[in-house]
Amino acid sequence: MRVTWMGLMVLVIAACSGETAETTTKKTNEPAANTDSLRYPAEVHLQNVRQLTFGGDNAEAYFSYDNKQLVFQRTTKDERIPCDQIFVGDIPGAGEAFEYEMVSTGLGRTTCAYFYPDNQKVIYASTHVADSNCPPEIDRSKIRKYVWPIYDTYEIFVYDPATGEHKQLTDNNYYDAEATLSPKGDKIVFTSTRSGDLELYTMDLDGSNVQQVTDGLGYDGGAFFGPKGEWLVFRASRPATPEKEKEYKDLLAQGMVAPSDMEVYVCRPDGSELKQVTNLGKANWAPFFHPDGERILFSSNHASETGRLFNIFMINVDGTGLQQITFDNEFDAFPMFSFDGKHLVWCSNRNNGDTRDTNIFLADWVENPEE
Repeated sequence: MRVTWMGLMVLVIAACSGETAETTTKKTNEPAANTDSLRYPAEVHLQNVRQLTFGGDNAEAYFSYDNKQLVFQRTTKDERIPCDQIFVGDIPGAGEAFEYEMVSTGLGRTTCAYFYPDNQKVIYASTHVADSNCPPEIDRSKIRKYVWPIYDTYEIFVYDPATGEHKQLTDNNYYDAEATLSPKGDKIVFTSTRSGDLELYTMDLDGSNVQQVTDGLGYDGGAFFGPKGEWLVFRASRPATPEKEKEYKDLLAQGMVAPSDMEVYVCRPDGSELKQVTNLGKANWAPFFHPDGERILFSSNHASETGRLFNIFMINVDGTGLQQITFDNEFDAFPMFSFDGKHLVWCSNRNNGDTRDTNIFLADWVENPEE
């Protein structure tokens, strides 16, 4: 699960209820701003920053392979979407509004959507088979720390707009989610608890030939293939003391995980050549490869004394050359390069009117700002 961070580690989950989302309406927001007033002065790698959504909790926006569409998850009580559903929209031109429509069922809770290389089908995880209602939230009066829920009712689906079918790829009582595809169009990587721990797995596009990738104790998740499909990048927790191991196992037994201590790793799709890329402390997550395959974007709070502020950083695969990309005073995460390397999309709390809204932002990427 990839969830936004708000203020002092407050989980962004709208209150789940028996209501279901409106599944047929197409939402149009106000025209996207096309001004660098949305860019902080130190953000020299970004240009022509545009805000695409206005209100609600919008997260995990990812490009289609032709760079023309975005798929993302959205929660907003104003539109009767009490917990995340998946939406797809064409990327608007300058001055145009971002129009999008729901492609998930509108039932249950969804997460982690990604396009197929055909630019049409979308993979995502959902709890709707087990229950059409949103799954219950964590009782934070009992768990006095920041945790993510790990619902064992998540299964992985593929939505095909040509047929309207939501084909189910996994069917068990484990957490199966966080699925993305290889650009080769041959493999899916996802996170599952089927081993008793949160590990990475691959499978073929039809859900067959499941292979375990990682086996270290801790939460391995949020994996993406590199631009040639030869590497995986992901974030992982590795509890290093008996006390931390016990805490991790106890939380996982209750369907929860504390994501406050994570680093970025890479490995081959078969699990070989595993390497830790970051060693920064705190939470380093939401990694994504640059199209050159040599650099990785990720979100981190390691530079924040309080741990409240998340910004986007970039680092070489060998762990050198760390540089800060965004300079927000609250939260920036879920960065993704367009496949041609010309644009960056990410989710941010900037320009939200001091609310808890998280919105989608798009910018031109400036490779050499000094030129």
